[in-house]
Amino acid sequence: MNGEEEFFDAVTGFDSDNSSGEFSEAHQKVTGMIDLDTSKNNRIGKIGERPSQENGIQKHRTSLPAPMFSRSDFSVWTILKKCVGLELSKITMPIAFNEPLSFLQRITEYMEHVYLIHRASCQPQPLERMQSVAAFAVSAVASQWERTGKPFNPLLGETYELIREDLGFRFISEQVSHHPPISAFHSEGLNHDFLFHGSIYPKLKFWGKSVEAEPRGTITLELLKHNEAYTWTNPTCCVHNVIIGKLWIEQYGTVEILNHRTGHKCVLHFKPCGLFGKELHKVEGHIQDKNKKKLFVIYGKWTECLWGIDPVSYESFRKQERRGDHLRKAKLDDSSGKADSDVADDVPVAQETVQVIPGSKLLWRINTRPPNSAQMYNFTSFTVSLNELETGMEKTLPPTDCRLRPDIRGMENGNMDLASQEKERLEEKQREARRERAREEAEWQTRWFYPGNNPYTGTPDWLYAGDYFERNFSDCPDIY
Repeated sequence: MNGEEEFFDAVTGFDSDNSSGEFSEAHQKVTGMIDLDTSKNNRIGKIGERPSQENGIQKHRTSLPAPMFSRSDFSVWTILKKCVGLELSKITMPIAFNEPLSFLQRITEYMEHVYLIHRASCQPQPLERMQSVAAFAVSAVASQWERTGKPFNPLLGETYELIREDLGFRFISEQVSHHPPISAFHSEGLNHDFLFHGSIYPKLKFWGKSVEAEPRGTITLELLKHNEAYTWTNPTCCVHNVIIGKLWIEQYGTVEILNHRTGHKCVLHFKPCGLFGKELHKVEGHIQDKNKKKLFVIYGKWTECLWGIDPVSYESFRKQERRGDHLRKAKLDDSSGKADSDVADDVPVAQETVQVIPGSKLLWRINTRPPNSAQMYNFTSFTVSLNELETGMEKTLPPTDCRLRPDIRGMENGNMDLASQEKERLEEKQREARRERAREEAEWQTRWFYPGNNPYTGTPDWLYAGDYFERNFSDCPDIY
């Protein structure tokens, strides 16, 4: 997995029709107005030197330095029209379609609702723990709602750390492979209550009007107090109307969460929107024991909330509901037969709230987004803080951290020309580094993760090597 192929990213000029910036390996996860001097790449503090609070308990910023850049003047059709049905990791896109985050930072958004993990750890019964773990798995994709910008592809060797003492966790990720693009991550509870880790390498395809991100890679959550491990894979994410019309996102597919100690399994169905959009954003599923007996039903929306109820009450309610459905059969929309190539997919009108079945238990509810979210790439409050570079932080970060990446910083500050120029420079620097390794017949060496097998599924995975927080960054690569 460490072997490299040709670096396919193209020139990223911003003003011309030939501008490019690769289409992200994920379409799914910040900070001040500091302009980094890109000549100072080796910002390494003393081993163990940290700010008094790192990036833990303090007040985080509530907005980005500059508003989102308008994408209305850019057409992607000339780039994508020859790519229908193809995998998109080698296709380039204008930087205007990015958001000012690396994909490593976007993965970190899994942790926004980390309280669900803490809650699971405190539950005495495996059924209750699975309820909270299932809610966490759904909440992990909630930040993708209305997020139509692509994150920056991480450079090989790029890293990102996040320590949130107020939320009780620390997180480290590294881009461990470029072809295929693989991002590995590891998080742990500051109270030693959990480990959360995995490797992500989604595969993207373009289908004429939409881009589909098929998930690859296993996600593992370990509840240390209970000696339990849960594994699952994320649902498929699809972005509609990438050529014409209003962009909108749906998640679909089956997610199976397995408790490897007790045999409990949660099966969650992320529903495709359907012909009339009735199923848009819906999630339905159940928890079963090792004998496949259904113990608990889960329903809701990944954009809003998740509820649970006992199976008998759920089936009784649905039976009453079906009695009325046969009286309300809808006719097919005559417009559904129009040519697929020249008509935008109408944005389904989703039901604003989930119909709560009497006796249900609330498992999770999405956080309210800040009022200026639409001008900030539809970021959540948690996401807004991810690229924040506080005073003195650069002394304790490795030189590979996303916060020090100048193209992302330029875009965040509203300087799109600088962002495009820096992105092109970084890509060429990475190409040259690859050529140099080829001349020397040297393989890329990852720093914080190593290839192995997942200890619970036996499938290929990337495992945390440890020692990152000892802060010996003397041998980190110069990638910026």
